[in-house]
Amino acid sequence: MLNKFLFKHIDNSALIVFRIIFGLLCFLESVGAIFTGWITRTLVEPKFTFTFLGFGWLQPLPGNWMYIYYVVMGSFGLLIMLGYKYRLSAFMFFTMWSSVYFMQKTSYNNHYYLLVLLSAFMVILPANKYASIDVKLNPKIKSISMPAWCKWIFVIQLLILYTYASKAKMYPDWLDLTMPTILMQGKVNYPIIGGFLQNSFMPYLVGYGGIIFDGLIIPLLLFKRTRKYAFFASIFFHLFNSFVFQVGVFPYLSLAFSLFFFSPETIRTIFLKGKEYYSKAEIVIPSYKPILVTLGSLYFIIQILLPIRHHFIEDDVLWTEEGHRLSWRMMLRSKSGYTSFKVVNINTKAETPINLNSYLTKKQIRLVSAKPDGMWQFAQYLKKEYKNKGEDIQVFVNSRISVNGKPQKAFIDKKVDLANVEWNYFTHNDWILPSK
Repeated sequence: MLNKFLFKHIDNSALIVFRIIFGLLCFLESVGAIFTGWITRTLVEPKFTFTFLGFGWLQPLPGNWMYIYYVVMGSFGLLIMLGYKYRLSAFMFFTMWSSVYFMQKTSYNNHYYLLVLLSAFMVILPANKYASIDVKLNPKIKSISMPAWCKWIFVIQLLILYTYASKAKMYPDWLDLTMPTILMQGKVNYPIIGGFLQNSFMPYLVGYGGIIFDGLIIPLLLFKRTRKYAFFASIFFHLFNSFVFQVGVFPYLSLAFSLFFFSPETIRTIFLKGKEYYSKAEIVIPSYKPILVTLGSLYFIIQILLPIRHHFIEDDVLWTEEGHRLSWRMMLRSKSGYTSFKVVNINTKAETPINLNSYLTKKQIRLVSAKPDGMWQFAQYLKKEYKNKGEDIQVFVNSRISVNGKPQKAFIDKKVDLANVEWNYFTHNDWILPSK
């Protein structure tokens, strides 16, 4: 049964077309980061970057070299699209994209995380076996089929993603439409559509429509009778997200996933009219089966466990942020409030209030005003800066936070010196005050 599920050969039209679209979107995402000013704001202007914890060694290149970095990375996206030196191109894009992802979290985005996972998938997939320059140069590698696992790796990943995205929305402030209303109110100044988005039905569409779509889209795409309707709903949902929430290439990447649910005949008719028809359905057990099954099982176990880890950490993840990242928790809460930092010289006891604008960009200030790990990292940065000037210091934080428009409450224990405490990676940091 397992052999048939994983190793039966099926037509590879979906993977070939997906490779072309994926490579193009990787190129557009990379180039778009240059022209929208994202690189300037996120990687060039800041004095330092808030890396993922444990990745402090990953730092942006100096000067304007990050622009060159993105041009090179985008070029690998084009090479993926064309299928030239495919494995190398896919590996290089994965390496470069993952490096940027982990070197900064000021612009944290679940969609960036998904692109890390997908680019890793593409390294191991035989996506250059047809309609590629590699095949032109070496016709021996041409193939019109692929093992079934090449399809199911996408389907299972999407099922995990959408299921957790739906589940995460099932909390009081989403179900009573508080958070969807806040999301729509934030778009009131949008040209043309801003006023329309304030209609009373929009929070219902975003709130309950989001739960239903995320929870049902993969099962509905899997069944032939509902596939067409689910696809049209997907077009509406993702184009809405693109125009209203401006989440880059992700909506179009999500639409490209639909290729793995439609029949090869449909895909060939639309995209690959000259491609041969594969109908043998051979089961070929490869020598790499033990490695694939072991690593694949481990990977998906991790994917299932990561989004629920916050249940094993004290307090509410909406408040503490512990266990929030890498968990498909998308646009779930709004935080606002006031946060200030104070440096105290250990020897002289002299106190110095920190002007955040002297150290951080506006986006970084928003990070350290609401995210405990950002506060802790900034305290470590201040400690290092003052140490270089010959001073040993303590750093204290006074923070009051509001979640989803509720009254502000004290967020951080202002008696705790964040410069001289360790960060707990897997358990609760008790200097984050209780939410209740």
